[in-house]
Amino acid sequence: MTDEIKKKLEDKIIGLVKEYVGKKRFKPVDIVKEMEKEFADEGLSKDDIKGVLKEIMNDEKLVYGYAGGSFLTLPGKD
Repeated sequence: MTDEIKKKLEDKIIGLVKEYVGKKRFKPVDIVKEMEKEFADEGLSKDDIKGVLKEIMNDEKLVYGYAGGSFLTLPGKD
């Protein structure tokens, strides 16, 4: 995976969560499935997407929230 594709994937994941804050809650598996569809033509594997998602979480660009189940959200948001 190139740095360009990695950055595009990261922006897309964060943008997706940001767009639906307060409307829909995404579990990590939901995000992986969405990105698999979105980047099917880029040849990204599930492990590639999970790796980028893990980096996003480690950098605290997205964090876990809990409301009847775990989900991903922006820091300071529910």
